Amino acid sequence: MDVKFSIDRTSPVPLYFQLSQQLEAAIEHGELLPGTLLVNEIDLAGRLGLSRPTVRQAIQALVDKGLLVRRRGVGTQVVHSQVRRPLELSSLYDDLAAAGQRPATRVLDITAVPAPAEVAGALGVAEGTEVHRIERLRLTHGAPLAYLRNYLPAGRRPPARADLEATGLYRLMRAAGTTLHSARQSIGARAATPGEAELLDESPGAPLLSMHRTAFDDSGRPVEYGTHLYRASRYTFELQLLIRS
Repeated sequence: MDVKFSIDRTSPVPLYFQLSQQLEAAIEHGELLPGTLLVNEIDLAGRLGLSRPTVRQAIQALVDKGLLVRRRGVGTQVVHSQVRRPLELSSLYDDLAAAGQRPATRVLDITAVPAPAEVAGALGVAEGTEVHRIERLRLTHGAPLAYLRNYLPAGRRPPARADLEATGLYRLMRAAGTTLHSARQSIGARAATPGEAELLDESPGAPLLSMHRTAFDDSGRPVEYGTHLYRASRYTFELQLLIRS
């Protein structure tokens, strides 16, 4: 475990919390990959000049968050980093890449389908109108994170499979001349169906975060509608709120 720690004993921040935060940052930035074994508590305490209870408390905080797991006969191991994504009009691929999460995409299907009522309403077309549906599985560090379904109006040609596997949909739309100006988005939660659970490596009925988003161009026309599912065990949305006086 080649990670540098900086413990400030003059700081009012508790020592265990300093260590916990630095370990969490190392996991989030890919310095400690899933499957990495931590050195044992005694060695880490000696290396940092901390007491063993302080190190144990720091590690337990990350075990409670689901970032580390203690395995009998193996030791303490990194599980997965928790992806935190700001609520803004951006590509999940770009957000993950910027956070050092090593994103990858598996394209499941690209096909033309009759627009269901929900999709038709979002894109401003008649129900049953042909639209393009893109289905993808987004992975980080080789593990599934999100199941993405995006719909494009029939007049907008979908990107090629190879391009979708290499980068994000919004980047490809911009490269094709679409100006993404704004979006309307809703967030919810529900239980995973057996099919969704299999795709996302979860148990049937596991909690999933859901997101529905309609993106608009600079003329106010809807250009894309997405319905996405995220593993609640590995993903959170972050919001910044302004207080009005």
